Amino acid sequence: MPRWYLLIHQLPPKPLYLRARIRQRLARVGAIALKNSVYVLPHSEVSLEDFQWIAEEAVAGGGEAFLCEADFFGRPSGEEIEARFRRERAADYDRLATEARELLRLTSRRGAAVASEADLALRFSRLQKRLGEVAAIDFFAAPEREKVEALLGQVAVRLRAGQAPAPAASQPAEHAGLAGRTWVTRKGIHIDRIASAWLVRRFVDPAARFRFVDSQTPEAAPGEIRFDTVGGDFTHEGDRCTFETLVARLGLADPALAQIAEIVHDIDLKDGRYGRPDAAGISQLLTGLVLAHPDDFERLDRGFALLDDLYGSFRPAGSAGNGGSAGRPAGSAGDLPGVSPMAGAATNGGSAGRPAGSAGKGPGASDQTAGRKRLPRSASPAVRAARRGR
Repeated sequence: MPRWYLLIHQLPPKPLYLRARIRQRLARVGAIALKNSVYVLPHSEVSLEDFQWIAEEAVAGGGEAFLCEADFFGRPSGEEIEARFRRERAADYDRLATEARELLRLTSRRGAAVASEADLALRFSRLQKRLGEVAAIDFFAAPEREKVEALLGQVAVRLRAGQAPAPAASQPAEHAGLAGRTWVTRKGIHIDRIASAWLVRRFVDPAARFRFVDSQTPEAAPGEIRFDTVGGDFTHEGDRCTFETLVARLGLADPALAQIAEIVHDIDLKDGRYGRPDAAGISQLLTGLVLAHPDDFERLDRGFALLDDLYGSFRPAGSAGNGGSAGRPAGSAGDLPGVSPMAGAATNGGSAGRPAGSAGKGPGASDQTAGRKRLPRSASPAVRAARRGR
């Protein structure tokens, strides 16, 4: 199979904005110029679609555009083209590193009076977003990325250390203290609660359990944590949705999570704050998911799979998320062959299926607790025996 896609185009002298617009689009998808009007991207479905849209725009503006697959014999070699891609991304990462160092200086005690905490947090969020955008077109894993991530990690630590302590009743729990807990929220889950549950299961506690109740202000039993409820432990804070609150309070400085947080915010709060063009598509998928699956456990199962793939799309090929396999967060489906991402321990004295308090509790049941999901029909006899403990 060819290694590359080429876009060859010729644009009219007018309108002038068309040249600038096509050049910006090519830069945004990560294409590099072999000649003035010949651009290359690695061979992939995403690259093909990106070039097709750009070619269509060039033709609509009165120009010409040709798209083809290619291999190179002689020079430039494939290795030389890869090196050019790495140099382009290295320059992007170097610019981000310069800004991250400046932000790190401002978050030190010496620079604390230079900018407000809100301004520093906003600059940090913007840098995270830009890092995610560069990482998405870092096709050949430029090593400079690690330097930027390390700097932003230091900034995140300083920003958390500089926050004024909240009243004791609303102090966030320590990260380690969140394991082994049951997370309680309202029935009829949608984007914010599905995404928040996914975040908890993937980045906080792979064995986290969930309970869904009718009340808008549920009472939490000992060992339970309320989320996305009025007065909950993790809920909307200021202009943040619950997913953003979790990311911020748990100090998860992950560019892929930052991008998902923007999508969840725009869908949930509908304020267009981030103007994410992909939010509409994700929202439509979630609407279909909700309509097809009225049961909250099934919504979690399908939503987790969707968010695993979305998270993987924001990480460059070959990277590992939080100790998981490449492009997949830890605890996600696929880490154990044949085991569903919803597999977990039963709660409230229930069996290995849905525990007591689940939808099978009987008429009028007002709460549910997520437990182990049924194995798919394709699971092998060995996997089924392992599930039964034999």
